[in-house]
This record gives sequence, C-alpha cells and structure tokens, in this order.
Amino acid sequence: MRHKIDLATWPRREHFHFFKDFEEPYHGVAFSVDMTTAYTRCKEQGDSVFLYYLHAALLAANAMEPFRMRIIDGEPWVYDVVHASATVLRPDETFGFSNIRFHEDFATFQQAAREEIARVQAADRLFSFEADPYEFLHFSAMPWIDFTSVSHARHFPAKDSIPKYSFGKIMEENGCRRMHCSLHAHHSLVDGLHVGRYIALFQQNLNRA
Repeated sequence: MRHKIDLATWPRREHFHFFKDFEEPYHGVAFSVDMTTAYTRCKEQGDSVFLYYLHAALLAANAMEPFRMRIIDGEPWVYDVVHASATVLRPDETFGFSNIRFHEDFATFQQAAREEIARVQAADRLFSFEADPYEFLHFSAMPWIDFTSVSHARHFPAKDSIPKYSFGKIMEENGCRRMHCSLHAHHSLVDGLHVGRYIALFQQNLNRA
C-alpha cells in the first residue's frame, strides 16, 4: 500500500519542490561495508552471501521512510513496504530484472528469492513480471569489480525517483573482508543525513548473528 504525503504539513516540502524538477536530481555516494561477519556466517550456514547482503539492504530501506518514498505524477507518496528488483545474470550472459519480495525473516526471503532468480534465469525477456514499478528498489551486483565509484544509465525525460544500489567485489585483507557499494537517491526525498543513517543501519544488519 502507498499513502500520499501531505505537502501542507511535510517539513521538507521546500526541498521537494526545489529538487524535483532538476535535470539530474539524483545524488550518489560510494562507500564500503565490513563483510567479515556476514561472509563467515553465510559460509558456515550454507546461505547465499548475495541474498544475505541484499536482505540486509532491504531491511535498512524498509526501516527508513525516505527510502520508501516515491514521486508519482509530480506528488510525493510513501509505501508501507518496498521490494527488490535486482539484475539476474543468465547462462547466455544477458540479464533480466527480478521481482524479489521482501520478508523480514531471512530464511523465508532467501527461499522466495532463489525461486525468483531461477524463474528469471529461465526467462528470455528483460522484464518478465508485472507489478507496481514504484514499490521496488533497483539493485545490481558487480562481483568482478572492486569499484570506488559508479554511474547509472539514465533516461532523463523519464521522471524517476527510485533509489539505486550497486554492490562490488568482496575483497579480503588481513583476515577481514570488505565490499564497496554505491547508493544513488533522489534529492527531493533523500538527503545526505538519511544516506549516512542508512549506511550505518545496513552495516548493523550485516553484523547480525
């Protein structure tokens, strides 16, 4: 479900109006997270490292209202729950977009995500599902690259307000593992303060037992 935000009482209404019509309203940041605990846990329990950090990212987003906000027909809305549309690599080296639904319980999330990934891998279209496009976050993983910055393909005439995440290669040094990430968000809805809090919560989720 989604709910319209009341502009008359919203504290950031001026910020919303100021940024929403920028040609490039997104701001982005690259950062790294400590993957040592998460990686060790997944290897010990036989879980997918990718799905574990994807779930940690979704947990953080669903806990923070700015990352559930969208601009629809020029007006701000907030969703109760958001899900993941992650790129899924196929055997022929093309990819498809997935519909990975959020579940707070990781075991439930992982099982459903594995089924969705298998479905997309067997499909032959870029988009192979129908859903409300605004209820997703956009995710991509580049496990071959230890990047320090990322840019995204954008069609500027299309009014987009969905946060975009990228995850890089997990690197090991002196017994510790880290992963570079990037996050791009629409400045009408998300400020640097929100991004900082999000990164801290994402790391907290990765460190959970």
